[in-house]
Amino acid sequence: MRRTTALRTAALAAGLTVLTGCGIRGTAVPVDAGSAPSRAACVVRPGAQGTPPASGFATQSVHLVCSSQLLPVTRTLALPGDSADALTVARALLDELQRKPSAAEEEAGFITDVPRQLAVDGPHKGDPAGTLRLNRAPDELPPVALAQLVCTFVGTAAADGRQVVLLGGPGGEAPKSYPCSDDTRTHPETVQSTGTSVS
Repeated sequence: MRRTTALRTAALAAGLTVLTGCGIRGTAVPVDAGSAPSRAACVVRPGAQGTPPASGFATQSVHLVCSSQLLPVTRTLALPGDSADALTVARALLDELQRKPSAAEEEAGFITDVPRQLAVDGPHKGDPAGTLRLNRAPDELPPVALAQLVCTFVGTAAADGRQVVLLGGPGGEAPKSYPCSDDTRTHPETVQSTGTSVS
């Protein structure tokens, strides 16, 4: 009887040694180790977008959201006639931002925050050349949507090839200059203007 008790005691002691030997102490307090790593690839499979139609041209200006960052995707712009003026290009790019991501883009983790009701028009009288007017004040847009718009327009004909885009709202407020910096792409929620533009 004593021998059986001794064996049970030894087995219990060995079990406790195994449980405590890893050096991690149990706790009843939940531990926040941060969010789980994203599984989004943020890369569209080669050839998944298909071949651009003869009537359009491929561009990598369109910026979508993936893993909380802005990244360019390849889209095909179909412009009416041979027109490539700033407003026509801006409207075509806005249409792409509002379009639901393709199956390949969704599979890679891409989404868009740009509202479907957003529209873009040309400058008001007295605006600096190249100004684009939205039907909502830029600062009233969701920050990520504004960042998408800015980074998509910058460097294209919509911004006259400049590295800033001049955006205003429907009212009489002066348009502002918006650049697309590396920080804007990495943290689109922090997008901000460089101030009021003057003609």
